Amino acid sequence: MPKASEIKKNAAVEYNGKIYLVKDINKLTPSGRAGASLYRMRLYEVATGAKADESFKADEMLTTVDFSRRKVTLSYIDGDEYFFMDNEDYSSYPLGKETIADEILFITEETKGLQVLLVEGGPVGIELPAAVDLVIEETDPSIKGASASARTKPAKLTTGLVIQVPEYISSGEKVRVNTEEGKFISRAD
Repeated sequence: MPKASEIKKNAAVEYNGKIYLVKDINKLTPSGRAGASLYRMRLYEVATGAKADESFKADEMLTTVDFSRRKVTLSYIDGDEYFFMDNEDYSSYPLGKETIADEILFITEETKGLQVLLVEGGPVGIELPAAVDLVIEETDPSIKGASASARTKPAKLTTGLVIQVPEYISSGEKVRVNTEEGKFISRAD
């Protein structure tokens, strides 16, 4: 049983007799001398999708639940349902748009390295690779002679995500984006 300080994003934990998926973690450090760190976690119940925000002391013990990951690719979208296909046995895993709302902006049919998270055999979420390659749909024209300086401009990607890119990048280019921070890394090959 790990401590609350050791729990990572996308972990499955059992709390109050229910199984939750950890979607977000914020560390709060009170200003008092004896103040222990608190970990505020956004939890989503696996069975119903209900959201819960809970705070845990750093040394509080939590029970993790066994879950597995399977490599998948986006197969197709039907309304608000996204269907992912297992790369090995071609099983289909449907996930609702609200379940993967944070990840949708980084997923296209060409996205490599996606993994579906399975708890007790049922899909509960998607884990993104560290970086994805996306195409710029719209941005201001590139500036001739612009160097790789710190000046940036907004760019809208084909998935709808808006990021800041250097001035020398133009529409139609493929760029590599950090999925954790949603920031430009480099041009893609």
